[in-house]
Amino acid sequence: MTTERRNFYGRIHGKTLRASQRDYLGDLEAMSLRGVSPAENPARTPLDLTGLTQGRPLWLEVGFGGGEHLFHMAQNHPDVAIIGAEPFVNGIAMLLGKIRAAAVTNLALHPGDVRDLFDVLPAQSLSKVFLNYPDPWPKARHHRRRFVTPGYLALLASRMKPGAEFRVATDIPDYVRQTLEEVPPAGFDLIHQGGLGEHWSDWFSTRYEQKALREGRLPHYLTFHRKG
Repeated sequence: MTTERRNFYGRIHGKTLRASQRDYLGDLEAMSLRGVSPAENPARTPLDLTGLTQGRPLWLEVGFGGGEHLFHMAQNHPDVAIIGAEPFVNGIAMLLGKIRAAAVTNLALHPGDVRDLFDVLPAQSLSKVFLNYPDPWPKARHHRRRFVTPGYLALLASRMKPGAEFRVATDIPDYVRQTLEEVPPAGFDLIHQGGLGEHWSDWFSTRYEQKALREGRLPHYLTFHRKG
């Protein structure tokens, strides 16, 4: 497992948290996976997730934003366990408020860089992965920071079961281009590519998608399966 120092790009803090959101963050420690960071687990020993999964399939959402989709999936699929990875404190606080109100119990969080999580997830442990409206990094010189690049995708592929599903939703045509170029060589088959109205049957539209629609940008939905 890698112990290299990594650069992280993107926001961790946004506007000042409301008092209620600061209170929700008090629940974060209990919701967070243990042994993910190099400081907690310098040997990068694979996590024992039996307490979370209890024999259920394991799903992951990479960068859950405000948590609307992740919360919806956890509520509507109690037969699975879901991990949400997100470094943005404001989004984490929003999700924790939803969790507290509804007492969702099949969900765990990693409030940091998803690559640290990939380092310690057991090989071939994930049955489904979601990447919804990721940071587009629109400038060409920043495209290497996108999730759909070889470094991220190699780690992702190694943690997914053969046949596992990888869903990508974005409103950025160039992100679609790069996804179609980079994901298949990482060990995936493209199963479906759809546009407006062609989302997944259990899709939950996020605030980012609603903002894109208001501003005239159309969604794209891509489904891949991990090769066997």
